[in-house]
Amino acid sequence: MAVRWFYLSVVALSSLGLMCILFTVYWMRSWHGGFAWDGTQLMFNYHPVLMVAGMVVLYGAASLVYRLPQSWVGPKLPWKITHAALHLMAFILTVLGLVAVFRFHNQANIANLYSLHSWLGITTVFLFACQWFLGLAVFLLPWAPMWLRHLLKPVHVFFGASILSLAIASVISGINEKLFFSLKNATKPYSSLPAEAVFANSTGMLVVVFGLLVLYILQASSWKRPEEGLMAERQPLMHERE
Repeated sequence: MAVRWFYLSVVALSSLGLMCILFTVYWMRSWHGGFAWDGTQLMFNYHPVLMVAGMVVLYGAASLVYRLPQSWVGPKLPWKITHAALHLMAFILTVLGLVAVFRFHNQANIANLYSLHSWLGITTVFLFACQWFLGLAVFLLPWAPMWLRHLLKPVHVFFGASILSLAIASVISGINEKLFFSLKNATKPYSSLPAEAVFANSTGMLVVVFGLLVLYILQASSWKRPEEGLMAERQPLMHERE
């Protein structure tokens, strides 16, 4: 039963993640003119899409690599490389999202990093960078002693979940900020809940649900990779049938 619920959760998570990205793309295309890498408003439109895709969806997927039952047996190195590679892809998308917003702001003479959303977002990206390089240096490359790995593992796990939570908060505040700006002088203000506001708010709720499901799977004890000393005592989830 546990293995069935795990894979049902993975299917639900994959569907939610895809919906988050597609909803964000549709929002930018339908209400803000689409995309262009030219320094204009159309370049800014890449920012929410890349942030949702990188900092939330791909980051969440990378965080769950060690929850796959197949990762519980055999050598850990291929799974470590997969974990690091997915996070690197998420970070690259995130950096591209930052390039899009900074280039647009600079070309339009808009100040950078003045809002709470921008402070929260840049803090999240900084912690993400530190987390990735710490993981590379301590857990992937072979020179770190075991005592250091054991010491830093709880820190690595804590910041992994914390960064995802901060990313979700950044996305939610960014959606809210974008709606306040775009609907400030509109015929129908934000407070009247025009179609764009309803759609963007719904997109934000999808992001929240996606993040909560990722955090739930991360915290579920029955879906965690057993410690090496317990492998012989604990039946792997992938072989569980009841």
